[in-house]
Amino acid sequence: MPDLRLTVIDPSGLHARPAARFVQAASRFASRIAIQYDGREADAKSLIALLGLTIRPSSEITLTADGPDADEALSALAAELTPYVAAAEPAG
Repeated sequence: MPDLRLTVIDPSGLHARPAARFVQAASRFASRIAIQYDGREADAKSLIALLGLTIRPSSEITLTADGPDADEALSALAAELTPYVAAAEPAG
């Protein structure tokens, strides 16, 4: 199962606007996609779940994907978050 580690650099953290765009992008993929933060995990296709993580600035998050288009999903989602996160690196 591929994954990516990202650091949130936006001074507002992962707030509603980028979170909504992220969820829309994640929903285009068949894979199960999750975001992990501070020992908790949320379905990346659920805005309420994602906002419930309350991801703050300078936080490290991990994106995981499991399914037929997992690699493509992670690449697209990392690109979607580019203005809000630092360069991605493999977590595995």
